[in-house]
Amino acid sequence: MGDVTNHRRDLVDSFGRVHRDLRISVTDRCNFRCAYCMPAEGMEWMPRTEVLTFEEIERVATLMVERFGIDSIRLTGGEPLVQAHLPVLVKKLGILGVDLSMTTNASTLADTAHDLAEAGLGRLNISLDSLRRDRFEQLTKRDELPRVLAGIDAAISAGFDPVKVNVVMMRGVNDDEVLDFARFGRERGVIVRFIEFMPLDAQEQWSRDQVVSQAEIVERIGAVYPVEPVDRGHQPSERFRYLDGGGEVGIIPSVTRPFCDSCDRVRLTADGRLRNCLFAIDDTDLRGPMRSGASDDVVATLIEECVGQKWAGHAIGQVQFIRPRKSMSQIGG
Repeated sequence: MGDVTNHRRDLVDSFGRVHRDLRISVTDRCNFRCAYCMPAEGMEWMPRTEVLTFEEIERVATLMVERFGIDSIRLTGGEPLVQAHLPVLVKKLGILGVDLSMTTNASTLADTAHDLAEAGLGRLNISLDSLRRDRFEQLTKRDELPRVLAGIDAAISAGFDPVKVNVVMMRGVNDDEVLDFARFGRERGVIVRFIEFMPLDAQEQWSRDQVVSQAEIVERIGAVYPVEPVDRGHQPSERFRYLDGGGEVGIIPSVTRPFCDSCDRVRLTADGRLRNCLFAIDDTDLRGPMRSGASDDVVATLIEECVGQKWAGHAIGQVQFIRPRKSMSQIGG
């Protein structure tokens, strides 16, 4: 790409937010069928020819690191571990010297954790919405809880630190497991993060009544394991430390306490479209121009224009809120 030092500039939107975090979906495919992530019926995977190659992903990532100072990259899906030869991509991106992490359902992580660590992956977020085997199967349509737990143990054994477990908390579905997850995190030495239930495209009947708020979660945990808040920095998760030294727990209050005013994320979908917000209606095609021979300068301009159009916030729960036209599995976490 040549010497870009003199060309580096911040990736800033019209509200002055500087973007440093890139989420890259490496595939829209997944081996689970979680209802809040994809439609119950009619889900069709995109043809593999439409999915970005590792070389195309590397090009966009390198451009965004060298031109715009992106310093954090997270690999997502679908489920990234269904993508063959993922450690090869991890090694390519690891050379960029960024904070490199991945979100996974961990069902096959026991087989790949050490290879991913050796390739340069630094951190892991593991999605897990129930510790009860029957409920886990109801939520994911797969009887894979033992394999997920084995994947968490493998991640710890491989030296990933921290290992975070993300729990989408849904009232009437799994909110009776708040303390179970708190104990799990304390006993396993992992950071459990509860995520408020959001109205993604696959959820036709979402209502605010289903949201278990940060305040309620903290109250439930604190009644048994007293906690105190910790400065979250630029992270979306509100952090709380156990007073007895048992580690920490996090809550991502996307609905009741949105962090849009400090959001520094952009997302690259598996088919090469850049999204400036998880809930964006429009996105910007990077794959087409790249495959048509566009220069790095042209691609960089497309990236800047996309980020420049970012909304002030997602407007969940407000009259003007509009759901994205794609499901979560197609957008990436």
